[in-house]
Amino acid sequence: MKVLIVSPKFPNTFWSLKYVMRFIRKKAVFPPLGLLTIARMLPDKWNIRLIDMNSDKLKNKDIDWADYVFIGAMHIQLKSVKNIIQKCKKYNTKIVAGGPMFTMDYKLFIDKIDHFVLNEAEITLPTFLNDLNSGCAKQVYTSSEFANIQDTPTPLWNLINFKKYASVGIQYTRGCPFNCDFCNVTSLFGRRVRHKTSEQIINELDSIYNNGYQGPIFFVDDNFIGNIVSLKRDLLPAMIIWKKSHPGISFYTEVSINISDDPELMEMMRLAGFNQVFIGIETPNNKSLKESKKIQNHNRDLIRDIKKIQQHGLLVQAGFIVGFDSDTEEIFDNQIDFIQKSGITTAMVGLLQAFPGTGLYARMQKSNRLSSSTTGDNVDGTTNIIPTSMDIDTLLKGYKHILTQIYSPKNYYKRTKIFLKEYQNQGIKEPVNFNQTRAFLRSVLFIGFLGKERFQYWNLLFWTFFHFPKYLPMAVNLSIFGFHFRKTVKYYVKK
Repeated sequence: MKVLIVSPKFPNTFWSLKYVMRFIRKKAVFPPLGLLTIARMLPDKWNIRLIDMNSDKLKNKDIDWADYVFIGAMHIQLKSVKNIIQKCKKYNTKIVAGGPMFTMDYKLFIDKIDHFVLNEAEITLPTFLNDLNSGCAKQVYTSSEFANIQDTPTPLWNLINFKKYASVGIQYTRGCPFNCDFCNVTSLFGRRVRHKTSEQIINELDSIYNNGYQGPIFFVDDNFIGNIVSLKRDLLPAMIIWKKSHPGISFYTEVSINISDDPELMEMMRLAGFNQVFIGIETPNNKSLKESKKIQNHNRDLIRDIKKIQQHGLLVQAGFIVGFDSDTEEIFDNQIDFIQKSGITTAMVGLLQAFPGTGLYARMQKSNRLSSSTTGDNVDGTTNIIPTSMDIDTLLKGYKHILTQIYSPKNYYKRTKIFLKEYQNQGIKEPVNFNQTRAFLRSVLFIGFLGKERFQYWNLLFWTFFHFPKYLPMAVNLSIFGFHFRKTVKYYVKK
């Protein structure tokens, strides 16, 4: 059996980091972890190839070669998925599809896809493979059960070239103890947090490291601290030991704001090599937090919590949302003010969208407030919800106002200084590598000399050199990220 596994292309978005990739000479942010794991679960005797359309081109001869094309996708990859389907139909190549987009909305493709392997592949894929081998494969395989991910195999890393990627993904948990109204994580993976063993994670880290990779590793967990007990008791102690003998590796992940309540947890993460976290802050509006069931953020001093995390050596990236029913026109300036004061350099601000399978989607559908299907890109200036607190034009205008303000050179670089004043990292100092040196030299050219923000760029670098010299590489890195965000925001605002 000849199988081609295809990762569809992501459009240029906030998180594609398209312009950052140009500075570090990489093709994509990270390889398709889920599909590499699927590859390991397929029969050893099969001839398997993988094409990540974010780093390589999908050619007609690749489709023609395959007996089956396996596709895994999220909503944001819809356009690319449609193109892949067209190519497969042209060559009569059968398609097997799975992943979040198909799991939540597979009926949209019922006449285009030969087999759907939905939900968690650890459960549905073996049944499909058995039926395929027996010549009686069905079109749809689904399950309401959740997998024991301690049985999940190590990804088949030899299918990709690490040199093409800026980072690598790894997964420790699935599920989230919270149940935010707009989030589809719990509908996909449940509220009971399942975790791998520390031995599994160390073996996966060894597999990555032994394949020659040294660089940042992203724990793709939707909430890495969903099970704090197992994290502090098992995984982090093992990672702290592993990190001591594996230089050049750093980690980042997604967490909830309650990490700020646990100084011991933050310290252990720092010692294990974590240097940044992404947090869903969403909004400073308590009414909107209550409305969306974001209980973990409700009635907290969020800026104080963010500062505590930064002071423990963790750079905070964050997501923000406007367009809740409780939002008034004041929310736009309130979001700008909050983001500036927090020192959150990477602030992903999006309009509220309702994804299938969420409580929000069900509410909007019941009240006839769904205007279209979601694009899957929550920062592209679109929403599939008919707003009630303000008209859509006011919402869009206010949204674009936030983006242009927080990513103006003046405000972005000012916010970067606010962050560096709070940031305290006494962790292991990693040597500056070749990629970082090359990125710095390119930043001097494209930002320091050719960029419209060159004054702010040089001001930040000299300020950092005299006040916090050990954070100079970080200041350069944040300048490059700011360059990407401004380019991306400019595209969104013009739409």
